[in-house]
Amino acid sequence: MIPLRPFALGLALALTTVQLAAAQTTTTTKKTTSTAKKTTTAKKTTPAKKTTTTKATTIKTTAAAAPVAPVKVPLTAEEAAGGLREALSQGVSSAVAQAGATDGFNGNADIRIPFPPEAELVAATLRKLKAGALVSNFEVALNRAAETAATQAKPIFLNAVQNLSLQDALTLATSQEHDAATTLLYEKTAADLRTAFQPTVQQSLEKTGATRLYAEMVARYNKIPLVTPLNPQLVPYATEKTVDGLFALIATEEGRIRQNPAAQGSALLKRVFGK
Repeated sequence: MIPLRPFALGLALALTTVQLAAAQTTTTTKKTTSTAKKTTTAKKTTPAKKTTTTKATTIKTTAAAAPVAPVKVPLTAEEAAGGLREALSQGVSSAVAQAGATDGFNGNADIRIPFPPEAELVAATLRKLKAGALVSNFEVALNRAAETAATQAKPIFLNAVQNLSLQDALTLATSQEHDAATTLLYEKTAADLRTAFQPTVQQSLEKTGATRLYAEMVARYNKIPLVTPLNPQLVPYATEKTVDGLFALIATEEGRIRQNPAAQGSALLKRVFGK
């Protein structure tokens, strides 16, 4: 029979040893688990920085070939003369068409013919005497006469255009002045044009009644006591103003041809006046 007391002590010791071993195992497991967790959460994975590699780009600059400006062949005297005469002829045709229309003179403030300055005293006196309507009717008739005469001016003006010299034409074709050709034509031909045009203007003045109205106004004025009688000449004045008005319109057309390529209808005009 085994003694109970020693057996109990041995059993107690054995149980104690087993418990200590189990406690150590549990502690080790917890430490291992805790360490694993710490290892997992301690550091967040930081994305690796991309290594930027800069490649040197070599740009090859090729010098662009400079555009070659077209070389304009100098004008010949014949080309200049032909272009200038064509431009002026076009200007004459346009001027005659505008001036010869109804109100071509009377309705155009730039060329409308005013009461003759040398007879302005007649007009002022008649207006004071309640005869202003007579003065107004005369002014309209005067401008109507210019319009009628203008329709017959074309051949006279074109003849003057054809008489321009080759040297004049070459100089004028290259001029920067917008009315250079018209100005020269005026200087060289205006006096002759007035002489040739005067019979036409005189007929027009008679046709529109301007001559009759003018004579009536002068007669009324000369009857006023103590005034100095006047006898101004209407035909020379009307002729001068009609010619001047036509030249003004021709100058406008010349400027349009020089400055506006669209107005240069023919190849010759583009050659002479093209930029």
